[in-house]
Amino acid sequence: MKKRIAMISYHTCPLASAEGKETGGMNVYVLELAKKLSQKGFLIDIFTRSQDKEQDHIVTMNKSLRVIHIKAGPETYFLPNTPENKRKFLDYIPEFAANILAFAQKENITYDLLDCHYYLSGLAGIAIKKQLSHLPMLMTFQTLALIKNLVARGELDQEEKERIEAEFILKDAADRIIIPSKNDEKYVHYLYDVPSNKIVTIPPGIDTKLFRPIDKTAAKKHIGAVAAHRLIIFVGRVDPIKGLTGLLYALKIMKQTYPECKICLWIVGGDTSTASHLRSKELQKLDQLRHILNLDTSVKFIEQQPQRELPYYYNAAELVVMPSDYESFGLTALEAIACGAPVIVSNVAGISGMFSETHQKLLTTANNPLLLAKQMSHLLKNPVQHRLLENIAEMDWDNVANKVISVYNDLV
Repeated sequence: MKKRIAMISYHTCPLASAEGKETGGMNVYVLELAKKLSQKGFLIDIFTRSQDKEQDHIVTMNKSLRVIHIKAGPETYFLPNTPENKRKFLDYIPEFAANILAFAQKENITYDLLDCHYYLSGLAGIAIKKQLSHLPMLMTFQTLALIKNLVARGELDQEEKERIEAEFILKDAADRIIIPSKNDEKYVHYLYDVPSNKIVTIPPGIDTKLFRPIDKTAAKKHIGAVAAHRLIIFVGRVDPIKGLTGLLYALKIMKQTYPECKICLWIVGGDTSTASHLRSKELQKLDQLRHILNLDTSVKFIEQQPQRELPYYYNAAELVVMPSDYESFGLTALEAIACGAPVIVSNVAGISGMFSETHQKLLTTANNPLLLAKQMSHLLKNPVQHRLLENIAEMDWDNVANKVISVYNDLV
């Protein structure tokens, strides 16, 4: 009998990038992992909050994988990171869990395991387990509130106490916890008092057939970049924790130091399709900083791109930078490395632990524009000529899925 998995991604839909919504690495993680698991004999239903009553509520990806949009509150899109919307997400969890149970009863489905992603999904999992106590629950936090608060720039960037309390509840309620990096494994163990035998460290994966080297000239032409420009690229959510203010400072320092070099920075991510005053506060702040630093012609904001387009951006770049204040892993850095692009990441990112001693010079300190400018300048003059991670093939989603299956088999 095939095992049936209820995978929960409550607050963000794995199909969101196709729907034109702002997304992050979690969307990619959930969808790509589910695809591989379904190919390996599991029946996967991904449950997510319905954001549009006009959309298909059941989207069949293949014969073993569905994305099911469940009503929980108004069927509209919420920006995840605003204080009022965080409250709404918490308030609608009971309705979300009840409607999942109703769906399963209507379809006459019995699930073998709950696989929850992010703390909100975990809370929904707990609500479901109140009715189905026999179900084992797997938890993937994606990020940790205590560490995000450690690096928060101000009170508005602080994670609410409800999230911290929820993570402590979930670390007891979950039968197993998947962590993406050795860094987060230690944080979960020491700060959240989770026993080591409950933690499984499994880094996220990539599609190694999609993310591969492409001719740089062709890649630049494809994305509309000027061939003569030295292109630095950031890919990811436009969020204060991503360190983009420091990246703009570093670019300004570089341009002052090397005025003859035609350097430009493309920030790929965020929703730039709306009028400027309707964009996220962080995107508006960065746009203002671009004007203040006189970088209007050097910094370009690009709307979020689907996965199939990202290899062109990575291959067009002289350098990909991920200067985050905190990054549980850093999936975009892994994608860039698979494309053969030189990468600089902050030493707080989970992926930094995978860099060999030879490549430690590619690690920067979070929130240090002078150091970052120096490192970027050095790398533009002395590009890395070989792959940063020799075992990149092991990071394919197929291998990641096999590791997750081992956890499933331990629980069911």
